[in-house]
Amino acid sequence: MADVAAQMQQLGHDARLAARALAATAPDKKSRALHAAASAIRADAAAILAANKTDMDAATSLSPAMRDRLMLDAKRVEAMAAGVDQVADLPDPVGHVLEAWDVAANGLHFAKTTVPIGVIGMIYESRPNVTADAAALAIKAGNAVILRGGSESFHSCQAILNAFLEGITSTGLPAASAQLVPTTDRAAVSLMLTMHEHIDLIIPRGGKSLVARVRDEARVPTLLHLDGNNHLYLHPSATLAKARALVMNAKLRRTGVCGALETLLVDRAALATLAPAIIADLLEAGCELRGDAEICALDERIVPATEDDWSTEYLAPILAIKTVSGVDAAIAHINHYGSHHTDAIACEDEKIAAQFTREVDSAIVLVNASTQFADGGEFGFGGEIGIATGRLHARGPVGAAQLVTYKYVVTTARADGAIRAG
Repeated sequence: MADVAAQMQQLGHDARLAARALAATAPDKKSRALHAAASAIRADAAAILAANKTDMDAATSLSPAMRDRLMLDAKRVEAMAAGVDQVADLPDPVGHVLEAWDVAANGLHFAKTTVPIGVIGMIYESRPNVTADAAALAIKAGNAVILRGGSESFHSCQAILNAFLEGITSTGLPAASAQLVPTTDRAAVSLMLTMHEHIDLIIPRGGKSLVARVRDEARVPTLLHLDGNNHLYLHPSATLAKARALVMNAKLRRTGVCGALETLLVDRAALATLAPAIIADLLEAGCELRGDAEICALDERIVPATEDDWSTEYLAPILAIKTVSGVDAAIAHINHYGSHHTDAIACEDEKIAAQFTREVDSAIVLVNASTQFADGGEFGFGGEIGIATGRLHARGPVGAAQLVTYKYVVTTARADGAIRAG
């Protein structure tokens, strides 16, 4: 434990120095560094895939969804590099004047201006691509980052970061701009959560147990990413063809991602027109269905749902289906059982769609679009550091523009300076 504590203190010390350097780094230099990192990831693809194979070979006890998150192939490595390139080309989020005004009484000019947060601690599970996403987004916003990936992805994360650092250091950025915790010892997480002198913000990205631990133990401000218990409500005005496509994509495109559909709500008035074909599609595709009594009556292969099913993130080809009486009931169900992540409506009635988007208390609310669009890349952010489901600082995909805070820059045009009277 003493060695781990010393390691963590050194990481924190080095990160703070790097953060100060990054805060003073010109936008074009940050962009060049990230393009160099993307090129290095492509060049080191073979080493990254070899490291990932080591992790995959050891991950025999993981669920299929977790193995899918862990697995890298040539296509995913290229997507990771492309994401870093996209972040590099984003507008620089630092130094923007959000508001400006003058106060005549004291002769002062006020400018609310974006600045980096400082040092970000990122704790994540399984997905090794988060290493590159988090590092790129943090650096774009002028922050240093300390990364703690899951033990199951340790070798993959290290190989990705090695390539990333090879790129950014070739352009003169500090190597401590992005650091990986060099141990799988769980004590390192506890230390990160209390290193308030070195870390300014902790972002957890993983399962309920990880997020709960961070929420309960952190002595550093947090930006939480909860599970994706996501819903799609089928309103009677929805067209069958559109509803079928939305359900199949939202549930089965990739079942192990946090944007996957977990509960389908069918308006009772649309039960006969929409539900049978959609249920047939899902069952034919091998999706297990768990429904209330009215849904179960439509097909004997549907399993009766329990109360727990309405609040479960399956991350598997399993879908809960419930009938509701109107949009008010759908909204009430989502706000009660959902995780405030991503929820959608299939609807051709603009008034109903407006009510749904206004009253559903989620970070992302979609109209006639798949919940699988809950992804920073799809938002044009070049990637994401997580999907924030709380209400403070940021909600939804957290990209570079969300990894800044602000300060007030106050100036005066008075030749003799500004002195407060009284």
